[in-house]
Amino acid sequence: MSETAALTRKSIVGEPEVVEDGRSPIVGEHESGNVVEDGGIAAGVEHDPAWLALKDAANRIQALQAADGSILDESAHAEASALVEAIVDGIEALAPRFPHDADYLAALPGDFRAWQDGGFAAPDFLDSLVAFAPAEHRVDGLRHLVVFPMTTQNGSRDRHVEALLVEVIWPEFVAALEAGDYSNRLFVSLRLVDFTSGYDTDSAVLFPETVAMRELPAFTWGAIFQDREAARYRRVVRAAADITKLELPADALAILDDQRLAEETFVMWDLIHDRTHMRGDLPFDPFMIKQRMPFFLYSLEELRCDLTAFRECVAIERTLRAKQDDSELTDLEAQTLERAKHVQYAVIFDRIFRFAITGSRVRNYDGLGGQLLFAWLHRRHALEWTDTALAFDWDAVPEAVSALGDAIDELYWESIDRPKTAHWLAAYELVRSVVEPHPASVWAEGLPREVLAGAPKGYTDLVMDDEFPLSMFYEALDKKLQPVIASTVGITGASA
Repeated sequence: MSETAALTRKSIVGEPEVVEDGRSPIVGEHESGNVVEDGGIAAGVEHDPAWLALKDAANRIQALQAADGSILDESAHAEASALVEAIVDGIEALAPRFPHDADYLAALPGDFRAWQDGGFAAPDFLDSLVAFAPAEHRVDGLRHLVVFPMTTQNGSRDRHVEALLVEVIWPEFVAALEAGDYSNRLFVSLRLVDFTSGYDTDSAVLFPETVAMRELPAFTWGAIFQDREAARYRRVVRAAADITKLELPADALAILDDQRLAEETFVMWDLIHDRTHMRGDLPFDPFMIKQRMPFFLYSLEELRCDLTAFRECVAIERTLRAKQDDSELTDLEAQTLERAKHVQYAVIFDRIFRFAITGSRVRNYDGLGGQLLFAWLHRRHALEWTDTALAFDWDAVPEAVSALGDAIDELYWESIDRPKTAHWLAAYELVRSVVEPHPASVWAEGLPREVLAGAPKGYTDLVMDDEFPLSMFYEALDKKLQPVIASTVGITGASA
């Protein structure tokens, strides 16, 4: 175990789509500190004519596909066949530039041919999917060619052919953290290099379960595009700080001024967040996203994972600062200390600025989580909105954030002994104690006895789409910040 890996106490620390659960061991090496300089033999591949032709064909075939990925119009099959030939030609031409993905890129043409030979029914790319193993090659700067018929979260729900060029983000300090107390062998950090239209959106993830396939295998990876997360964070938070007259500390400004620092900050945040879904006193299946329940339950779970990342980074910072008082830190420890502080700022600012007002007001669980964090900090005077200016008491913030995390942990611990619907009611009370419900809310008034005595569906049906509306502060902020948020659609680190 590395020096950095042993920095923190035992953690309550995952995301259902990414998290390691011990059932799917990865075969392969995860070498800390390995770097592929400037993309290696895949350098400049985004300008390769083979890639440009592949990308064009993938974009064009999307227009022929139905929602499930099939091509129903038989008169379009000749055109579709020509486009499949172009895609396969591109894959085969580019494959030598991605030797670490040889098995996957060898299987991929077969899945395209089978789709073509089957009359373009709903596609099945299971064979190539199980051959793709990016978590076995977490080497900073390494590139992958990814082509699948798939949905794109926060992009399109249609399962269409998408093609991406991506690059691994795996700095040495993150490799050390993952090798120690924050292990998650399924977690992959990526940077977008080029992509088809499904990713010219807000989508910042690549999950295998979104791929068209005949059955669900044991997933061995899940990827997040930290360059996109970092780029939109930098743009939105800078604008929000200007709008709210917030004076940012120097180390918070550093993230806004440096895309690389911001990317590494988000990798550290996501690493800890994603494994938290599987750890702690959980009153539910951690794969809760597949269950139907009131949206504020998702709010609490996602916020719990973010607050855990915050608290873990506070612990890392305090441990390293104490060591710094007695001796000189290694370069790796100094980098970890700096990013640990950056994660704390990122969790606060991304949650209260971007999360709270991004997306519709229809069961927006991430939005509610941002509202909840803001209101909690305000009620504890860790932040103040006075004379039309926002200010933080940074000395008070760690304790206030920890208290909210503790409240959610206590809710979970108590709810292990409660029926599911009683847990829902207790969770609602926690949220409404901080964020004001809609005046017309049936939940706030008290659910009718016949609903309380009935099936869980009755509870869920009575939750309003916007059960916890935006406060006056957020209504005003939304009008000024929304154009900036909208401008981040399709953003990458290179375009920030």
